[in-house]
Amino acid sequence: MTLATIRLKKNADRRLKAGHLWIYSNEVDTAATPLSAIQPGQQAIVEASTGKAMGIAYFNPNTLICGRLVSRNTKHALTASLLVHRLKIALSLRERLFDKPCYRLVYGDSDNLPGLIVDRFYDYLVVQTGTVGMEVMREEIIEALVKVLKPAGIVFRNSGGARKLESLPEYIETVYGEVPDELPLIENGTKFLAPVMDGQKTGWFYDHRPARDYLNKMVKGKRVLDVFSYIGGWGVQAAKHGASEVFCVDSSALALEYVHKNAELNGVGDKVATLEGDAFSALKELHTQQEKFDIVIMDPPAFIKRKKDIRNGEQAYRRVNEMAMRLLNNDGILVSGSCSMHLQRDSLVDILRASARHIDREIQLFAECHQGADHPIHPAIPETSYIKALFGRVLRV
Repeated sequence: MTLATIRLKKNADRRLKAGHLWIYSNEVDTAATPLSAIQPGQQAIVEASTGKAMGIAYFNPNTLICGRLVSRNTKHALTASLLVHRLKIALSLRERLFDKPCYRLVYGDSDNLPGLIVDRFYDYLVVQTGTVGMEVMREEIIEALVKVLKPAGIVFRNSGGARKLESLPEYIETVYGEVPDELPLIENGTKFLAPVMDGQKTGWFYDHRPARDYLNKMVKGKRVLDVFSYIGGWGVQAAKHGASEVFCVDSSALALEYVHKNAELNGVGDKVATLEGDAFSALKELHTQQEKFDIVIMDPPAFIKRKKDIRNGEQAYRRVNEMAMRLLNNDGILVSGSCSMHLQRDSLVDILRASARHIDREIQLFAECHQGADHPIHPAIPETSYIKALFGRVLRV
């Protein structure tokens, strides 16, 4: 394979040397190597301004992050063979850490496969390609996954903001074998069915597994409210681990159907109730009805998708957490989660402090959890660390 060359401006190689994988369009010496000569998804050798080769990246000249490094060895471009090698490395970590094949198998940059997500549900795989560079490798990805894992089925669930940024179409397609509309998984001793065809993202969120496990140890005999519940990842586990009552709130009727289905699957259907609707309205209604809970789980979607959303997003986090605190019994526990990578951990702490003080409460933070081990953090790419879950004891002054 003969590859084109992209040369960087002077000193623009520092982040790559430090371990980062991204190349921004303003870092390319376009006078020497114009990006316009590169087709979206094309691989090219990356050179420092001195002409020293730094590796191979795939490129999209139409995006701000125009290149993503896939190999530091110019002899090894991203091929089916290299995909097999990287998948085996990713698999070896998950097999070391998990006793059941239910996990995120590939987490993009952190597994040196930027733009690729693969979630595993026993013998089935749900794949997302978020960049043109990975989309053009679609057939090689399928080939490599089949070779390494011999799955019963593979489905590509391609939707979301990342694809829009790359001008990629959205689609859902079974590309290998047959994949049912719902797939089984087990997490922290609790069984689930995930709607992989019609649900959110890949159908399930493995990232909060450690926090849910931590919460399970303190739910026995407690009345629990799970807001933004989706299909019951937090709430059904709480019921399974001894909660006396669990209420799940979500705006999706389909998600709440699966809450009931998953509760029945675990023999706790009589403990779990649901409330369909906007979370803010539901919290207000519960407060009006003077409902009280021992534990409230607040795990909203990303209120801050871009840096320009930070101010409005922080206000939304404050509103929902303050409303949650109003529903807690004295000495109750708030679990405040965030999947917004643009919301810093210290900002969430300050939001909880301010929320508590505004309603004349105090919050005592006693634990925090991060994303699961199947979402490893790339030390040079802070964006790969995004999950936060703070546990707070809320007390009246």
